[in-house]
Amino acid sequence: MFINCHSFHSLRYGTLSIKELVRQAHELGAKQLVLTDINTVTGIYDFKKACEDLGIKPIPGVEVRKEGKLLYVAIARRFSGIGEINKVITDHNFDDKELFETAPEFKEVLVVYPMSNIPAELKTNELVGVRIEELNFLIRPEYKKYISKMVVLHPVTFSTDEEYGLHKILRAIDNNILLSKLTKREVCRQSEYFISEQHIIKTFERYPQIIENTKNLLEQCDFEFDFKKVKNKQFYTKSKESDVQLLRRLAYLGLEKRYGLGHEVAQTRVEKELGVIDELNFCSYFLITWDIIRYSNKMGFMHVGRGSGANSIVSYCLGITDICPLELDLYFERFLNLNRKTPPDFDLDWSWQNRDAILEYIFDRYGKNHVAFCGTNVEFKYRSIFREVGKVFGLPKEELDDLSKKPMESHDRNSVVRQVQKYGKLLEKFPNQRSMHACGILISEEPITHYTALEMPPKGFPIVQFDMNVAEDIGLEKFDILSQRGLGTINDTVNLVKKTRGITIDIRDTTLSKNEEQANEYLAVGKTIGCFYIESPAMRGLLRRLKCDNYRTLVAASSIIRPGVAQSGMMREYIFRHNHPDQFEYFHPVFEEHLKETYGIMVYQEDVIKIAQYFGGLSLADGDILRRAMSGKGRSIQKLQEVRTNFFESCKKKGHSEALTAEAYRQIESFAGYSFCKAHSASYAVESYQSLYLKVYYPLEFMVSVINNQGGFYRTEVYIHEAKMSGGNIQTPCVNTSEYQTTLKGTDVYLGLMLLEGLETRIAHAIVEEREKNGDYKSLEDFIRRISIGIETVQILIFIGAFRFTGKPKNELLVEARLLLVNFKPENRGLMLIEEPVQEFKLPQLKRENFEDAFDEIELIGFPVSCSPFDLLQTKYRGSVFVNDLLKFHKRQVKMLAYLISRKHVPTKKGTMYFGTWIDVHGEYFDTAHFPDSLKQYDFQGGGCYLLLGTVEVDFHFPTITIHKMAKMPMIPDPRYAYDKEKQYDIHRQIKEDVSMTSRKPYPQAHEIGLPRGRLI
Repeated sequence: MFINCHSFHSLRYGTLSIKELVRQAHELGAKQLVLTDINTVTGIYDFKKACEDLGIKPIPGVEVRKEGKLLYVAIARRFSGIGEINKVITDHNFDDKELFETAPEFKEVLVVYPMSNIPAELKTNELVGVRIEELNFLIRPEYKKYISKMVVLHPVTFSTDEEYGLHKILRAIDNNILLSKLTKREVCRQSEYFISEQHIIKTFERYPQIIENTKNLLEQCDFEFDFKKVKNKQFYTKSKESDVQLLRRLAYLGLEKRYGLGHEVAQTRVEKELGVIDELNFCSYFLITWDIIRYSNKMGFMHVGRGSGANSIVSYCLGITDICPLELDLYFERFLNLNRKTPPDFDLDWSWQNRDAILEYIFDRYGKNHVAFCGTNVEFKYRSIFREVGKVFGLPKEELDDLSKKPMESHDRNSVVRQVQKYGKLLEKFPNQRSMHACGILISEEPITHYTALEMPPKGFPIVQFDMNVAEDIGLEKFDILSQRGLGTINDTVNLVKKTRGITIDIRDTTLSKNEEQANEYLAVGKTIGCFYIESPAMRGLLRRLKCDNYRTLVAASSIIRPGVAQSGMMREYIFRHNHPDQFEYFHPVFEEHLKETYGIMVYQEDVIKIAQYFGGLSLADGDILRRAMSGKGRSIQKLQEVRTNFFESCKKKGHSEALTAEAYRQIESFAGYSFCKAHSASYAVESYQSLYLKVYYPLEFMVSVINNQGGFYRTEVYIHEAKMSGGNIQTPCVNTSEYQTTLKGTDVYLGLMLLEGLETRIAHAIVEEREKNGDYKSLEDFIRRISIGIETVQILIFIGAFRFTGKPKNELLVEARLLLVNFKPENRGLMLIEEPVQEFKLPQLKRENFEDAFDEIELIGFPVSCSPFDLLQTKYRGSVFVNDLLKFHKRQVKMLAYLISRKHVPTKKGTMYFGTWIDVHGEYFDTAHFPDSLKQYDFQGGGCYLLLGTVEVDFHFPTITIHKMAKMPMIPDPRYAYDKEKQYDIHRQIKEDVSMTSRKPYPQAHEIGLPRGRLI
């Protein structure tokens, strides 16, 4: 009897999850249920599964609304009816096609109109819904004639009084109004909760035909849907046979290119993989991916194929990936095997500059009716909950800020705040809005509206109304089309080297960088700032601890830095065994046989699966559950518990001791906190090497490209410092030399206009375009005549030194600018400046103090360029020890003066600690550890230079200073405000630092790990 049910996928309206909706219906004995969320089919597939689990017949539909008004309820008679409804919603979302008061011509859809919107004539598939509270209206003559076409309309939106209150809050949030301003029109009726079917029949006993009509409606609907059938584009060519032939031909062409003729091992592997790909009907998926890569290569774009797809030699031969699976002993079954229950996907990266071009190709090549992004449900988060709920209760902005930033236990306990907290808790995990998945693209055989309505978010690409998990469930395999700045940096560096030096670098030749001795030397000492994935303080420290000077070690390092490995204590143990290979034994022969390359330590996801299979005797199905848990996909505590039970039982049968089994599983379990598969680490390592190679041999071109791709782990200042350390002469922006981006002329690095805070992007581009079109600017007057600009913007350019080509001091230029622009109207620009030349004034010589330029630079770009931060200190002291000598001071106390680069928050059992990264006066980097006890008295005070006192701890070749005391050193007063004492220290607060926060669990200490270094029995 329930043909109009809302879940919380009726965004900011419904209050029931799909599971809760179905559970409540089941408890009332419902045998059929219709889900009709408002203008969406987001929940229908989860709804079908939930219903069938409890023996309820599921029926999908949509409640069609326009501007909040209910027009009709559309209920699918067959699954094809959902496609008809989807088309109507999609046309409305895309083309603003009007949703009319009456439904269009449907073939497999039943339409139920509310009594407030009965059309003049009802079609054969159209009915009128009567609510319990509307029964009295049926005595009226105008309604009597419809009784033969009437059904029971009892909407379900909430389940309790508390949830009704939550519904009203959601409606206020949606309408952006105070709770007290809500009207009846904007909320559901107070009767919209489940009641028993017997109660409905009793209430409608005078109108048995309405009951009968409702039963007939439910009887004639059916939600037939095959979850297992793959919905992706079936064939790249016209048939499976021709797909198989094409894939085989391309694989063998690539085999010859990659390995030459007669490589039997590679050929055997290709044949094996082609057989599995064919059997699993994956040929079209490979060919579509190859087609995308072919287009990318044609356009000259650089890409990286990573993830488990790099385990495939066929993908290597097709050019999808650049990792040789034979070199690293990568096994294909990690990507695709006959036991795998869920389809894999390729992870493909492009530069952030090229990704949109790739997306446009995919949409054009495969048809806009067949391609869409996965959606994602953006849930209410802690901050948004308190802001949104607090706002509808009328709390002022200051209090909203306070609520959203502080933990609940520290909130004021007044009655309104208690209400905000009460409803805020209910909103946790509620979907708030739909958004676009970061990278998942779906390409379907049938028009994609067969399965979902589409929405068009602001980013301009259509999205389906469900997320990647539902897409996977219903048989739509996604293609991950990602973007990253690291590839942009590599690509831009190659192009810049070609431009500045005339050298063509084949950076795609992966042997080029991996075998470079100097690149390996840089790697071993962590000289990797700016390089993809290996520039963070933690990674640079790891590289030094490992003395990482080769590709295989870098592959391992890329994975052991991940939280899963580090959290388990295996990162620390790997470092020990790498440095002392003669000081441990494998604690079981299986670990020696399968993990010898990584010293018996599980580093990759594959290692975990190997140990689970060969040591624990688990099935491949259980191994797949572990794989999904480790990659963060579909992590199920219940399934993991089942795997654990199976593991212990199987180990017992194999004769393993309880202690041995427990230790092996402890190591396995730790990987559930995310780790990399080996192929993914290898892909990252290749890109890291590519960027490192460019940094080593073309450092200025590389750092300019890093700056233009907006950096990576650090702020721009750090990369500019790196350019300076590489011999670059850093120049502030100049209107006659600078571009929008940073440029390189010889060894002069001209900072781009884009770095100027306060300069509009439009004006920055206009300055460059006008100069390219009509030549250099001859003077400040010439510039103002040619560029539409106001005095505030001119002042920014003067203060940064952008008119230094005139030879005039900044003070004089400022006076001239004000004279030029006094009472100036933009429409008179040409007339005034041409016909009324500026009168020449003899200005008194205004003296500029030392370091005024530096303070201008701090104000406008965030850091000094014309001098070092150390030059701006009041003290002349520069430290007693410098970075290059730290290794000599193990266990000794040192005093250093340093400039703060970044600090990372790290949780410990005793409270918050930080790791700091600094440079000394020579520009060299070092790291510090700040424990909770030290921070209580000597906390960070923002960006700037500090005097540090601490003890050096050298841990496997890597020195860290444990800080006991520190103090921020005072800078000289701002000389620009010599006569305004209040402003002399304002600008000092703009000195920046990078702060990264993490909420991970504390990593274990060496004594807590207890990882056995001897044989366990």
